Amino acid sequence: MDESLKCVKNQQIQTVLGTLTCKGTFMRNFFRAVKIGLQYRLTCLGVIACSLFVAFFWSANIGTIYPLVEVVFQGKSGPQYLTESITELDGQIQAKQALIQTESDPASTSFLEAQLVGLEEERAFKQDLLPIAQQWLPATPFATLILVVCLMIGVTVLKDLLLMANIILSHRFTQLSVFNLRKDFYRRTLKMSVGSFNTDRTTELMSRFTNDTEVVTHGIMQLLAKAIREPLKMATCLIAAAFISWRLLIFCLIIVPIAGVLMGYLSKALRRSNRKAMQEMAKMYGLIGETFKGIVAVKAFNMEAYERKRFHHSAKNYYLKAMKIAKYNSMTRPTTEIMGMTIVGLGMLSGGYLVLNQETHLLGIQMCVNPMSFGDMMTFFAFLVGASDPLRRIADVFNVVQRSSAAADRIYEMLDREPDLPEIDNPLPVTQNVQRIEFKGVDYQYTDECIVIDDVSLVIPQGQTVALVGPNGCGKSTLARMLPRFFDPCRGGIFINDVNIAEVRKRDLRKKIAIVTQNAIMFDDTVLNNLKYGKRDASLDEVIAAAKKAKAHQFIENKLEDGYQTVIGEGGGKLSGGQRQRLALARAILTDPEIIILDEATSQVDLESEQVIHSVLKDFLSNRTAIMITHRISSLQLADRIIVMNQGKVVDDGTHEELIQRSTIYQSMAAPGLKDIA
Repeated sequence: MDESLKCVKNQQIQTVLGTLTCKGTFMRNFFRAVKIGLQYRLTCLGVIACSLFVAFFWSANIGTIYPLVEVVFQGKSGPQYLTESITELDGQIQAKQALIQTESDPASTSFLEAQLVGLEEERAFKQDLLPIAQQWLPATPFATLILVVCLMIGVTVLKDLLLMANIILSHRFTQLSVFNLRKDFYRRTLKMSVGSFNTDRTTELMSRFTNDTEVVTHGIMQLLAKAIREPLKMATCLIAAAFISWRLLIFCLIIVPIAGVLMGYLSKALRRSNRKAMQEMAKMYGLIGETFKGIVAVKAFNMEAYERKRFHHSAKNYYLKAMKIAKYNSMTRPTTEIMGMTIVGLGMLSGGYLVLNQETHLLGIQMCVNPMSFGDMMTFFAFLVGASDPLRRIADVFNVVQRSSAAADRIYEMLDREPDLPEIDNPLPVTQNVQRIEFKGVDYQYTDECIVIDDVSLVIPQGQTVALVGPNGCGKSTLARMLPRFFDPCRGGIFINDVNIAEVRKRDLRKKIAIVTQNAIMFDDTVLNNLKYGKRDASLDEVIAAAKKAKAHQFIENKLEDGYQTVIGEGGGKLSGGQRQRLALARAILTDPEIIILDEATSQVDLESEQVIHSVLKDFLSNRTAIMITHRISSLQLADRIIVMNQGKVVDDGTHEELIQRSTIYQSMAAPGLKDIA
């Protein structure tokens, strides 16, 4: 059993590695989801370009404070302000030149010369600007005010138009990214083995497919709509403030590293808490699904109160985890707001000190070359306020992105798993006609302790109908389902015409096989589409011919309101058990398989329906290879050969007459009419 144990260990290791991979790097999986959308380059460029222009116009609007304070509210027009400013600068330049002539200290002389250069550059700039202002700007203060207000409104309108475009493009990018992510996830789940759907409950997969992808959608949207635009708005404001005094700006930002450490702690805590909450949500989905599927048992045994308690416990666990998330969320905005207000407060205090005292140094550190004016200080302060608003918005994005990161981890945990039934690189072709099926020393086990198939060797020639019988859990269904590669053996192999089916493409192999189970699988669609499910290109005449062979045509035409166009409901709920089984048989007949697997195909139908199905099978199984699992003695009459299994082993093989004489296990099962066989 060493190889069997190794098989089980590999399955477990793959699951663990998938989980570890998704936890390995900070927000790695979330950015993998974002990266999907990068293939839409024009949309990406549009989002970035719109964000840049929105940020530029945001800071431009704030910058209008300077002409309002320095020009309009001083009772001046633009040209008048420039003329007076140039005259004032001329006086300051002459005064500085005189000071330099009388100063003997080299350090003081160097400082005064730097101030002189700054004044001369400012004068030259305003001198170049004066002719333009005289030609184009209004000559009165009120007209200047009208111009500034019109510019503010115009810039705001333009900014908001670009903001609309930014939001639309962000939605496009997001929806396209998640559209492809959902397709990848769905494609990956369809490649999973049947056994994986037992390991990962359907409700868990549904939770990842719906709730988690929706969370990722919201995260990508916030990232594009705000996490790009808001930092750019903040950056343009800080750059504009740096033009006024970059040293003063750095002084105001000294608390940023402290806030960064705290936000880093919050990000880890939020991502961890969000992941746990999503796992609890998946458990709650599973509980609800189980209750609804088993509603008959719940009501029959008066277990409503018990189920309410189970749900209360699950919902409370989710509530506790959600409140933990709320606690961390509640800390992010105050952290960013306190940081923003501290920056603004430092700007007010330091700028106010420099302006009120006409100083250039603060705490012995030079903040600016020449003393700041009141307009400079107010504009600097406005830019800091303008930077603090995007910072507050980023805090909200931070919470959403952390939640999305946890959701992306759960999604990519599934996407990154290695397929448990991989295709080989160079598959062998499937032979045209199935001459023989052989199981050679086949072992299979779900866990270390649970051995399902134990060293089974079996040969089934072409055209033979073989019945598998045995007690509950003896491995009959597992053995049969290995043939279409729903499972691969942990040891040994299964061969068709001496070709190992593991070396054949699953798609090619399954084209030769049809399966009819005890719970006939039907979809919420028309009868016609359900019958064509295994052969989508079948004509209506072919479908009707198959339905007639399955003795289904008559009830389809006479008992169903819209005939073949009747929608039969979820799981075929509008049909009886016998009708569903006949449709399942008709679907199998339509595919014209060389091999058919009948897994308890008549176990849930009445006697009349069973007789109809037997008459159909008697004709259909002729010259086909069939594996039949049954617990009804009447169904064994269709078998050419009966295989008796017990505890995963083949313990006997023969006809009914032979086995009833020599097999004690078969005798014990046949005595009560095989009712105990499952």
